[in-house]
Amino acid sequence: CVISLISRRNLLRQATTSSNSSSSAASPSPEASVQVSESCLKRLREICTDGTFLRVTVEGGGCSGFQYKFDLDSKLNEDDRQFGEDKAKVVIDNLSLEYCSGATVDYHSELIRAGFRMVANPLAEQGCSCGSSFSVKL
Repeated sequence: CVISLISRRNLLRQATTSSNSSSSAASPSPEASVQVSESCLKRLREICTDGTFLRVTVEGGGCSGFQYKFDLDSKLNEDDRQFGEDKAKVVIDNLSLEYCSGATVDYHSELIRAGFRMVANPLAEQGCSCGSSFSVKL
């Protein structure tokens, strides 16, 4: 687990350094944030009754180069930023926030599936049809 986290961070740092050498990947600007939709807040209120929250991370991989990962977690890290409300929190580490600032975390339900998703990411150039992977605007 620690090795994969270190590998992910190194991959993301390399991508950021090569695409924008004047910016630090580990410290997004203070105004960097994501929006949390009402449907996401509603679903989190239903499932996060024991102090857990939704953790969003960006990893290298997927068909387009990067992918979103959504997990329930209960441990905050030093570099985490929190969005939403106390009983319906979305947490994103600083490095991942560099790749999704300005986007909206949403919960979408349809007949064949339901789940969290990232929509309207202004930093994503293109994505695949599954909606979970994207490439970064250079």
